[in-house]
Amino acid sequence: MGSSPYVHPLPSPSTPAGREGLAALLARPGKAVVALDFDGTLAEIVPDPEQARAHPEAVPALAQLAPRVGSVAVVTGRPAGVAVRYGGFAGVPGLDHLVVLGHYGAERWDAVTGTVHTPAPHPGVAAARAELPGFLDEIGAWQGTWIEEKGQAVAVHTRRASDPQAAFEALRDPLAGLAARHGLILEPGRMVLELRPPGMDKGVALAEYVREVDAEAVLYAGDDLGDLPAYAAVDKLRSDGVPGLLVCSGTAVPELAERADLLLPGPSAVVAFLAMLAQRL
Repeated sequence: MGSSPYVHPLPSPSTPAGREGLAALLARPGKAVVALDFDGTLAEIVPDPEQARAHPEAVPALAQLAPRVGSVAVVTGRPAGVAVRYGGFAGVPGLDHLVVLGHYGAERWDAVTGTVHTPAPHPGVAAARAELPGFLDEIGAWQGTWIEEKGQAVAVHTRRASDPQAAFEALRDPLAGLAARHGLILEPGRMVLELRPPGMDKGVALAEYVREVDAEAVLYAGDDLGDLPAYAAVDKLRSDGVPGLLVCSGTAVPELAERADLLLPGPSAVVAFLAMLAQRL
């Protein structure tokens, strides 16, 4: 006589709102959105962002989970096409309806069509990009910093500097001034400062997507300062009667970790949680 497969118990959220969010997802998975950041959540943070790749178990876990829930979306500051490539999301059975909201929602890739919809670039991005090398040299911040071209945005990384945190703090105000001069905003992250157009953030992108699919429960997982607007969007949805679960990957950003309903040690634990959720459903 065969025995039923063992179902791993899901970790319990530490807050009543989080427990309500998880219960709603389990009760009505077909009306739930599972939204996930990429870097630091589905992929480990690495010194060179161009070498970032999804955790080896991420795609299998998502392919198990996606057919069991209403929708899975990856919400990232990266260009949508780059996230699809680094994630290995294209052409995967089970991920036929995956959506990637790139550049904080300004771009969108749908697995159904395999195409990226992108707006015209903001003229301030090109102007700031042209000015950045001389700007960094002039303020003595060229050593150990490097510029990442992101299409709809441009970023300055300090992770390779001799003192990454000191370089980050020293650049924050000058880059905020440069961004403002070109009609852009400055988005701080983990040893990275990104200059991008105003008007879109992960909270706006998530709220619009939840409305679009008429979700009745939402899970959002992130790890960095750029995920705070998505957390705020979930809080707003909760106040409007849509239960939600906030998951934090790692503890590198205390502002996020303190607001999370469920704290997981990093991408490997996030991916394991998604696999357990799929098994439970």
